[in-house]
Amino acid sequence: MNKKDLKPQSVFRFFDEINQIPRPSKHEEKMIEYLKKFGEDRGLETVSDNAGNVLIRKPATKGMESSATITLQSHMDMVCDKVAGHKIDFLNDPIETYIDGEWLRAKGTTLGADDGIGCAIELAILDADDIEHGPIECLFTVDEETGLTGANNLSKDMLKSKMLLNLDSEDEGLFYVSCAGGKTTSATFIYNKVEAPKGMFFLSASIKGLTGGHSGDDINKKRANAIKILARFLYLEQQKHDICLAQFNSGKLHNAIPREGEIVFAVPFADKEQTRADWNIFCSEVEEEFMVTEKNMYFHMESADAEPVIPQETGKRIINALQAVHHGVFSVVQDLSLGNLTETSSNLAVVKTEDDRITINTSQRSNVMSNLENMVNTVTAVFELAGADSIIHNDGYPAWKMNPDSKLREVAKRCYEQLFNAEPTIIGIHAGLECGLFSERYPQLDMLSIGPTMRGVHSPDEKLHIPSVEKVYKLVKEILKNI
Repeated sequence: MNKKDLKPQSVFRFFDEINQIPRPSKHEEKMIEYLKKFGEDRGLETVSDNAGNVLIRKPATKGMESSATITLQSHMDMVCDKVAGHKIDFLNDPIETYIDGEWLRAKGTTLGADDGIGCAIELAILDADDIEHGPIECLFTVDEETGLTGANNLSKDMLKSKMLLNLDSEDEGLFYVSCAGGKTTSATFIYNKVEAPKGMFFLSASIKGLTGGHSGDDINKKRANAIKILARFLYLEQQKHDICLAQFNSGKLHNAIPREGEIVFAVPFADKEQTRADWNIFCSEVEEEFMVTEKNMYFHMESADAEPVIPQETGKRIINALQAVHHGVFSVVQDLSLGNLTETSSNLAVVKTEDDRITINTSQRSNVMSNLENMVNTVTAVFELAGADSIIHNDGYPAWKMNPDSKLREVAKRCYEQLFNAEPTIIGIHAGLECGLFSERYPQLDMLSIGPTMRGVHSPDEKLHIPSVEKVYKLVKEILKNI
């Protein structure tokens, strides 16, 4: 199949255009200009607020003027990640895509379908002249991936509609009606590096090729975390030898499970061969533990050049904190009729070494706000016990509670059943959606979140299921016709 043959053609054409535009989170300037020009070129009312969000309004088609106004919404930024060694400048270079069977993928990078495909569906509807619909507002928000700042700063008078269809979900056939709230916790350990004691031998150990994934959607899939694996090895070794930690670097984004990482440390010269042997045994044990979810993990150890190290007492506290801090599912929903759904979790996301400090970033999520606070406190307590010099929390974002009387959900459900002779699954999502913030600014807003099927989001394994895009596009058009 050639990319020009993908259906719906208009949606994939706009998605290809979007992927020519660099749009990392907090660097959406070129995408903002593209959207504003798109609306203005078509004579559509186009506005942008101080945050950079863009809203394009399209009037109703003839005979549909009395229909309810509905907002279609997606975010314009993307997570930018790449495989090791792949060369790309995310601020200037396009995303290169290719077809892999029924899936669309990117060459060595994230695909940007999260949420470029939602933007493309909106643009296709705005561009079309053969769709029946009432008044439409198409909202494109900025910086969803790294702070939700677009939704958080959306003007309270920007939207006129009382219904919003979010196009940022990742499973066709699932209707999301609630989402988790979240908060990030960052701990910093400050030190003055020192020379390693005499007679120490330096080693570098690394892990690559982990599956990674979205820290909300994939946190319950028993995937390995590069930080936890490397910290676990260091913790075991410091029980046997004097360890001097020099560097610990792993992870890139607070909302992605770390896929790779590297440590540099020193052991007494007499213990270097035992340490190598321990590493080999450790690697084989970890490979067996994750034999189902991590088929491509790669371990490596080699000698390293001597360098200044973190004072041993501080290094030990850092290693202990990384061993102890929670990563993964913390609790599941109490309503067992909903299945084994994650309620509360934490992601150990990033460890970064600088000359005089190590910073550890984590992110906590929960569909119950009191349990979110408990999860944050649990993580914070570990860092307090480890003597972190500073612990900072961001403001976070709220959960989105299910509306039991949603008219939009009922219309969408009826449309889905008529189109596909099947019932959609109505469910809550553990990931954060902008709907939580919209519900704060517009308490009466009736919302639903849908989207085509994607896998591996927030990682270079991201892929978009091509046939599911057409189903979602048909559904959106049918909702617009019947709302």
